[in-house]
Amino acid sequence: MSAFPESSLASSAATLVVPVTAADGARSELICVEPAAYPNQMVYWLPAMGVPAKHYLPLAEALAARGIAVALHEWRGIGSSDRRASRASDWGYHELLEADLAAGVREARTRWPQAKCWLGGHSLGGQLACLYASLQRDEFAGIALVASGAPYWRNFAYAPLIFAALALATPLAKSLGYLPGRRIGFGGNEARGVIADWSRSGRTGRYAASGTPVDFERQLAGLHVPIVALRLRDDWLAPARSLAWLLDKMPRTSQHVGIVAPDQLAGQTADHFTWMKVPDGIAAQLAEWMDART
Repeated sequence: MSAFPESSLASSAATLVVPVTAADGARSELICVEPAAYPNQMVYWLPAMGVPAKHYLPLAEALAARGIAVALHEWRGIGSSDRRASRASDWGYHELLEADLAAGVREARTRWPQAKCWLGGHSLGGQLACLYASLQRDEFAGIALVASGAPYWRNFAYAPLIFAALALATPLAKSLGYLPGRRIGFGGNEARGVIADWSRSGRTGRYAASGTPVDFERQLAGLHVPIVALRLRDDWLAPARSLAWLLDKMPRTSQHVGIVAPDQLAGQTADHFTWMKVPDGIAAQLAEWMDART
């Protein structure tokens, strides 16, 4: 992925890199971007599969320019993480949610203890934001989703091909010890446990995590925080039906769905990743939605 330009908004935001250690010893760096004045609100942001946290700096800077602090989470196995997926090193949603996210959120809350905390995410990050919020129902003011949705195969164009890819992903990862996403052009080099959990949700339409007895479908159904979901108009990786499938799992939440078009992205294509280069329009919508709920 190419480097992203800085936000076009002038900002005196400060960027700090904070070390984080999970309960099982896994280490990574949390990128914290804070506005000049102490923030009343903060967003803990979860990247898409295989995307390093640093690529969301333009979004974080655009939000900080509007007075909102941002902590950018790093997925295990990606970017600053000290782990790399291999035959000898494996993990799944269980570790991502209950070890890594717990440690990162705790560090961010220590930095801005008085700020209202929102949980946000892109693509798989949005899905895991919903799962984590369902486990920590009193911790977050709400959820912000951008270009996200459930990967259930029936909700996509060329559904049989999607199902075939989902069915092949797990045995491929098992045979090699990890999924070589960099080589095949999908995600990063992903742990076989992550791929098993992700592909199961894609094949069945239901969320579960190996190694934990949590009934995520029941947890999601009991969630009652507000959600804003911004769908990119030309995003085939997170189409309208995919987003609807995810949101329908949370019927007790109040939901606002918006569609982002190229004119909100400085004329750039409104697809799954391009918005990251020009996030000011999306940051403005997220900030307006959060400000209305303070």
